[in-house]
Amino acid sequence: MAAFVSVSAIQHPRVHLELVQVPDLAASAKALEDGRTDLAIVRSDAAAPANGQTIVLLRRDVVALVLPPHSKISSVASLAGKTVGIVAGPLQANNAQALDTLLSFFDIPAKDVSRVFLPVAELGQAVQQKKVAAVLAIGPMAPGEVVDVVAAIARATKGTPGILGLDEAETFAKRFPGFESIDVPVGAFRARPATPSDTVTTLAVTYRFAASELMTNVVAAAIARSILTTKAKLMAATPLANQIEAPDPDDKSPILPVHPGVAAYLSGGDQSFLDQFQKYFYVVGIGISVAGSLFALVSSYWSRRRSDEDWRPIKRLVEIAAEAPGVERLALDALEHDTQAIASSVLGRQGGAVGGERLAAFSTALAHARHALDARRSALGPQMGPSTGPKPASTLVAAR
Repeated sequence: MAAFVSVSAIQHPRVHLELVQVPDLAASAKALEDGRTDLAIVRSDAAAPANGQTIVLLRRDVVALVLPPHSKISSVASLAGKTVGIVAGPLQANNAQALDTLLSFFDIPAKDVSRVFLPVAELGQAVQQKKVAAVLAIGPMAPGEVVDVVAAIARATKGTPGILGLDEAETFAKRFPGFESIDVPVGAFRARPATPSDTVTTLAVTYRFAASELMTNVVAAAIARSILTTKAKLMAATPLANQIEAPDPDDKSPILPVHPGVAAYLSGGDQSFLDQFQKYFYVVGIGISVAGSLFALVSSYWSRRRSDEDWRPIKRLVEIAAEAPGVERLALDALEHDTQAIASSVLGRQGGAVGGERLAAFSTALAHARHALDARRSALGPQMGPSTGPKPASTLVAAR
């Protein structure tokens, strides 16, 4: 993964990948399930995340029961009552669980098979001293755990170890989808003397680069494409990258199924990848078009509303001019008050808030309203009696 991050930084400088270290496979699956990571390395048989979908296969590991030379063990059932060695390390609990699953298939209680966890070098000695009847090792058909165990037993016993075959591997894989059947060719773990000495059918588990099922198809396809097309560069950084392979797009396994975006890319190649982009661009284009139409509609609505509000004072002044000739003095005073309020409101607005056309129309309507009010006030004549308001002081004294 460090090699992939390094190569990706060169190939895709705008994409930032951050590695998050976790203690074990269960924690890696949990991080993906909880949404704390976008991608995770998981093993198909070990607490696979419920929301995980496969991007690429990073490695296929053989589940090998390595036997000492001339072992009389001919089947898994023969392990009952015996001790199995397991390589000590961070994956020992997951490997022990794989052994328990294998035993359950043959109806052998886990308690009937003892197990010891030892470093590789000590496992060879334990086999030589007959403290263990077999060693469970899970690793690739390349430098790794199985190769190391075979070499350790060969050195300790001065003989050729064997690999226990499992004729029921295909049936087992159907019952436990985290496993798959695999044929191990002659000499896969040791060339001379060859181990195994003949083709052996057994089980395998896969390490996978998994993403959440919520990841969009185009992003998942882009990640798969990036890894598969840069495999040669990754191999230059680490030989382990040679084991990377594309998943089967037709795989319908309920555990870690292939992500739909990756399946589409693998089925259609780069053309399918471009089609994915075009589909997303089309959807985004429709979204932008709809958003633009909504914006235009809202903008038009607010423009009409603002226009109505700008013309409302003018319409009111015209109405005042039309009402003035027929009103009495009190109503006339009210109309005069409305006119002054409208004038204060419009002329008191922030500069530029009223367009030149509307301002000219407002001035004309205001003059028209004032003319009508003045004409009506003249027609009514001077005010008489108490309603005319306070009189000069001399007049009041004379009236007394």
